[in-house]
Amino acid sequence: MSNQIEFPRTGFVRLKQILSPIGPIPVSKSTWWAGVNDGRFPKPRKLGKGITVWLVEDIERLIAGARVGSC
Repeated sequence: MSNQIEFPRTGFVRLKQILSPIGPIPVSKSTWWAGVNDGRFPKPRKLGKGITVWLVEDIERLIAGARVGSC
């Protein structure tokens, strides 16, 4: 049984849903935030104080791009 969650088709996801071991992207938080800052990873949305989310569609595009680039 996998620890990974299934992403919703649309909507928002939190960082813990994006990064391993639960999420599909195997990088650390510091690597993720460095990637956000330099444009490698999608920019987040703020829903409120302490609530940072990403669009599911942005994360899916990131994953699809990584699969294409690795072939």
